Amino acid sequence: MSVDQIKGSENGQGLRIGIVQARFNEEFGKESLEACLAELKKLGVAESDILVCSVPGALEVPLVLLQLGNSGEYDALIAIGTIIKGETYHFEVVCNESAAGVSRVSLELGIPVANAILTTYNEEQARQRTAEKGAEAARVAVEMVRLGESLDALHGDDGDDEE
Repeated sequence: MSVDQIKGSENGQGLRIGIVQARFNEEFGKESLEACLAELKKLGVAESDILVCSVPGALEVPLVLLQLGNSGEYDALIAIGTIIKGETYHFEVVCNESAAGVSRVSLELGIPVANAILTTYNEEQARQRTAEKGAEAARVAVEMVRLGESLDALHGDDGDDEE
């Protein structure tokens, strides 16, 4: 039995990427952003094709992602932030609502949104995961754009919505 398989490439040349970074727990967000930007560069995305927006916290990320996506200028978006559990239920609310918002933006706009908002129980977990999560988000964003292009080509969609 032969099964067709399609995978997006990690060639970021010519892609425009919008990044929204939450400043809350900023030391971790900065490290994640730096890793993300380094990986995007490694994948061939030009610095001039990247825009980084800074917001107060993870709950504000989806709104700015939506604004960037609605502009039509970005092939993919990336959400960056770090949520560390405190002593109240607020942790669960922020984790769940930010993740749901990021997913809604992607589904509503039909463009890839890589979610690199870490949700950890403590600073040590955040410290261990932050750089890899940022780099991973860059790879996910690029690969998902290229996968979408491959699927469009497979189904004869040239990307032109005019009739």
